[in-house]
Amino acid sequence: MYIRLPKENKDKIISKLQDYFYNERSEEIGNLAAENLLDFVLKEIGPYFYNQGVKDAKEVFEQKMLSIEEDILSLERPILTNRN
Repeated sequence: MYIRLPKENKDKIISKLQDYFYNERSEEIGNLAAENLLDFVLKEIGPYFYNQGVKDAKEVFEQKMLSIEEDILSLERPILTNRN
């Protein structure tokens, strides 16, 4: 699986990587080096984040479905039986 990003987002991330290296490591890296690092992260590390996002979405969905089920069941009316 390879995560694709819109060019605008990719450019912003590359800039953030360059800023990080400059501010935190006092190193300057070029566009190509930052893009290669981003490609590595997307390919090798990105799936972990993606899969966690899928798990989180599944959990939220399951909670919403449980809530909907409870709401629907609350609409039920009692059935009265005639005892003569």
